[in-house]
Amino acid sequence: MRAKKYLGQNFLKSVAIVSRMVKSANVTAGDLVLEIGPGKGILTKALLQTGANVVAIEKDFELISHLYNKFATEIANKKLFVIHTDVLKLSASEIFSNHSSLATRQYKLVANIPYYITGEIIRKFLEEKNYPRSMTLLVQKEVGRRIVASDKKESILSLSVKIYGNPKYIETVKRSMFTPAPNVDSSVIHIENITKENLLKHNITAEKFFMVVKNGFAHKRKKLSGNLKGIVAPDVLENFKDKRAEDLALSDWITLSK
Repeated sequence: MRAKKYLGQNFLKSVAIVSRMVKSANVTAGDLVLEIGPGKGILTKALLQTGANVVAIEKDFELISHLYNKFATEIANKKLFVIHTDVLKLSASEIFSNHSSLATRQYKLVANIPYYITGEIIRKFLEEKNYPRSMTLLVQKEVGRRIVASDKKESILSLSVKIYGNPKYIETVKRSMFTPAPNVDSSVIHIENITKENLLKHNITAEKFFMVVKNGFAHKRKKLSGNLKGIVAPDVLENFKDKRAEDLALSDWITLSK
């Protein structure tokens, strides 16, 4: 089976990296795991070996056939559920709705996701009403570094993750670990302690928070006093007048949003 470029397919071939991903995700027997883009099933196999229940979402019909053949026993035993769909078109509740025994359970998201929809997938599941307990993802190296703000400079992407959970950079994955090899290296990141509490306890809506953040970053070279004039109360903005957006911590953005 050849990888389909239009689906962003790069198949991971390292069992060692897959094993470390599963360990980082702390997947144990009885867990419910959502996997996006299982491909040929190397990560799926490792997840099943822990004793977890796995729901795998795959868009490629050819790979669906492969997965049904490879995991026939696990599917028959209801340890693995394979769904042929575009994950961006369904909510988490809809994904689990056809499996009544799974519908009310908490879940972990573990996946090697297509690079071109990384931001959409992360945002979608963090903002879901039925959000995961944790997310362990294989993403582009630079995207992983931006999410954890390894250079100490925040971005819209890092803040959109940190308002919901705590991201960690687990490891760098060389491009040679994939077939076909992508043009860039990848990274494993883990987002834990996912919650809506940061918004709820401060009585801030997601819409308000992201409106303030996006305006704050609208002109990166400008100071916040210019970017947020007329949006944030002047007396509050006065405390940040000499700051630039990338230098503010999450707690500062919460203050500005309030």
